[in-house]
Amino acid sequence: MFIVTAKCILIEGKTEQFKAIVETLIKETRKENGCISYNLYQDIKNQNILTFFEKWKSKNSLDRHMETKHFKDIAPKLRELQKEDSIVNIYNKI
Repeated sequence: MFIVTAKCILIEGKTEQFKAIVETLIKETRKENGCISYNLYQDIKNQNILTFFEKWKSKNSLDRHMETKHFKDIAPKLRELQKEDSIVNIYNKI
């Protein structure tokens, strides 16, 4: 099993737009084979920080996710609303 965190620091005032765009990504990703969970959380001290917490059955499942149409269509739109690139960490259960 693999855990992914992807921290997104948004441009001031873009949080609601980001949330609206990401709804489709979350909905479609949860349907993918190999996706155990896929959730977005908002920092309680800074509303401009949102972090994805994802669980995948395998690295192959995660790799396939990154090649899906919905990911390739939506990810660039989300990047436009961020101050900088997402901070992504991938963890393997020990």
